[in-house]
Amino acid sequence: MESKEMLQYNDLTPAQPLDQKTLNKMAIRSMFLQASFNYERFQAAGWLYSILPGLEKIHTNKEDLAASMTHNMEFLNVMPFLPTLLMGIVLSMEQQKADINTIRSVRVATMGPLAGIGDSLIWFTLVPITAAITANMAINGSFLGPILFFVIMFTIQMVMRFGLMNWSYSIGEKAVTTLTKSGKEFTNSASILGIIIVGALTASFGGTSMKVVIENGDSPVDFQAILDNILPGFIPLVLTLMCFWLIKKKNFSAVKCIGLLLVLGIVGAVFGIWSGDYAPLVSWY
Repeated sequence: MESKEMLQYNDLTPAQPLDQKTLNKMAIRSMFLQASFNYERFQAAGWLYSILPGLEKIHTNKEDLAASMTHNMEFLNVMPFLPTLLMGIVLSMEQQKADINTIRSVRVATMGPLAGIGDSLIWFTLVPITAAITANMAINGSFLGPILFFVIMFTIQMVMRFGLMNWSYSIGEKAVTTLTKSGKEFTNSASILGIIIVGALTASFGGTSMKVVIENGDSPVDFQAILDNILPGFIPLVLTLMCFWLIKKKNFSAVKCIGLLLVLGIVGAVFGIWSGDYAPLVSWY
């Protein structure tokens, strides 16, 4: 059973507002959120490392600081670009010396919406769109492709980290209401957009095609031409659906799917199934 001291801080006098230097320091530290990632507490260690400068300024009582560090080392799982949004809310409550269980409840309740919105907005929308544009530049021989991808993602990440830290800290618990008010609709919309983008990427950049051509007098049978007449991009679609089925039904991980595609690519290259500039060991014509 928890002790009474762990339910409420000893010093209940609200602390002075944190200065901008401390807020910036925590925003920079948040980049190390996953440095100590583990399957017991996920990002908890990185979270405590990030938020510690603020906690040290807020809790001058050593017992209160120890209690705060203890409950901030509990399980945490949040989208890595958005920890400062949650951090500002928690720091605002810590500054007001709110009840420890209340702070913990807000932290746990906010993780879910942040993860859903963050994944939909960043991983399923921003990253695919940015990668599609810059990868196309790289494919066309421009060295600016990978550089531009890094610049765009890094800039957006920094703006979000510093901006959300200041915004959420300034409005405190009101950020929870703002976040959850339209969170479901926003998440669904971003997820739909992300699915559309991924589908477009599969059709546009899924370049797998067959090289199998069987001689038939003056009318050789070109399997890729036949597939293109039925459904352009048929093979990339089949490979994508195969990976989706393996992940959903057979509990395959993304790494296993990548390994399987690698094997299929090597075997296909050896037998001359896939098109390319290589010389296959086995030719169909």
